[in-house]
Amino acid sequence: MSRGKDGPEDVDATFAEIVADLRAGGFGLPEEDTADTADTTGTAGAEPESRRTPERPAEPPAVEAPPEPGWRSGGTSWDTTMFSDDPAGDDEHYVPPEPPPLPRPRMGAFLILLLFLAGLFLLILPGAIGVGPTVATPLGILALATAIALLLLRVRQGPPPGADPSNGAQV
Repeated sequence: MSRGKDGPEDVDATFAEIVADLRAGGFGLPEEDTADTADTTGTAGAEPESRRTPERPAEPPAVEAPPEPGWRSGGTSWDTTMFSDDPAGDDEHYVPPEPPPLPRPRMGAFLILLLFLAGLFLLILPGAIGVGPTVATPLGILALATAIALLLLRVRQGPPPGADPSNGAQV
């Protein structure tokens, strides 16, 4: 077999050769034919049945009616699902309940907001209040760090008050 730079020159001939070798070995034959070859291989001089080409099975009959929906199908065809009217209609849409009102902010929330805004103001515009950048930068960083620390300390740990901890997940 001659090979070119990237492979055999005549791919179809090489493929036919490989298929012929496999069929000669009995690969790809129906089980009935391979079961018979085990019985007839003991006879000397007779050509084994595995060398014969298998007969092609008859083509299946054409299906005129669509098959019944199986366990993987939804029971309706694609065209029916995509191009028909919406079965739910407009009157069956979900209306979520009104959310509960936000709690009133406490004095700690105002203190955190004040420290955060003061820290940003000192870092961005230190000259607006007449303070030099050498004094305003550490004060701004300290105010921002304090605001973030107080904000993190206010985060609730554990279940809400009055909840049963053995009751599972709380959403």
